[in-house]
Amino acid sequence: TMLGPMNRRPALTKLAALAVTIGAIGLAALASGPALAQSTTNQRPIRLIVPYPPGGPLDIAARSLAERVKDSLGTVVVENRPGAGGNLGADLATKSAPDGQTLVMGAVATHAINPWLYSKLPYDPLRDFSPITLVAQVPNVLVINAETAQRLGINSLGDLVRYARQHPGRLNYGSGGNGSAGHLAGEMFKSQAGLFVVHIPYAGAPPAQLALLSGQVDFNFDNLAAAAANIRSGKLKALAVTTTRRASAMPEVPTVAEAGAALGLKAFDIGTWFGIFGPARLTPEMTAKLNKAFTEALGTAELRSRLSTLMAEPAPMTADQFGAFVKAELAKYQVVVKASGAKID
Repeated sequence: TMLGPMNRRPALTKLAALAVTIGAIGLAALASGPALAQSTTNQRPIRLIVPYPPGGPLDIAARSLAERVKDSLGTVVVENRPGAGGNLGADLATKSAPDGQTLVMGAVATHAINPWLYSKLPYDPLRDFSPITLVAQVPNVLVINAETAQRLGINSLGDLVRYARQHPGRLNYGSGGNGSAGHLAGEMFKSQAGLFVVHIPYAGAPPAQLALLSGQVDFNFDNLAAAAANIRSGKLKALAVTTTRRASAMPEVPTVAEAGAALGLKAFDIGTWFGIFGPARLTPEMTAKLNKAFTEALGTAELRSRLSTLMAEPAPMTADQFGAFVKAELAKYQVVVKASGAKID
């Protein structure tokens, strides 16, 4: 039926009121949408500092982890802050608020070697950080130039030690510089086996590797990932890995401790590692949350596969285990760096 003039106005008024109500509900829903979305994720991304240039093992591992923890922690942005052997980026993390929003991928250099190598370090490796978890360990490998090995009849670690003892000062080894991992491994090797071998430092690992390949030096302690291709092609001969366990990437190569047990090397253990730290005074709740997210990510097939391309072994730990590990490594390298005589002012 048609509405009469007297009945039409109340109906229009009700319709207008209904439209206003619906509009208000719609605006409220629109206004609350972003707020609800924000409440379920981090309002700002977590910053994960890598104290080395892009493209290295720490950087690749950090970016892989950032991708895997998005669901549990929200966006993680990797920030490369190289400089001063890693000290610059590590120090940056210590000056951040302990709210879980700034983390750093520390390493054997920043937390165990540099404190003894640098006369002035801007941070304390134990007091100024909250350990979260170890990420991975990368074995170094004792490699000898294949032609040199054939000429001198060196086919094993035992052969190398015996030759060096019989011919003191005749063999030499190269490294990426004074205080580098290769230098410290060489000095530990010389000390424990009682050898006189000449150290030749180079300006970085690549020139040291070229010197070994060209026969300018006899052997090196190199990163397994960097040496693998030349070992497989036969240009270098792998005599032993430097960690206490054999490398899954080359299980046929013995450890220095195994192959040199009768030669004074049964306690030999030195390798590259890296892990995640927050600034000091992170709450136990935040530490536990971060540890859970990163250790679960390290257990995934994707992360294991990515780390294996770097010859790295995933090594998740509890925060307490990681703290104890760092403390032990710091004490170990105090002795090694002192024996090497390396110092940076």
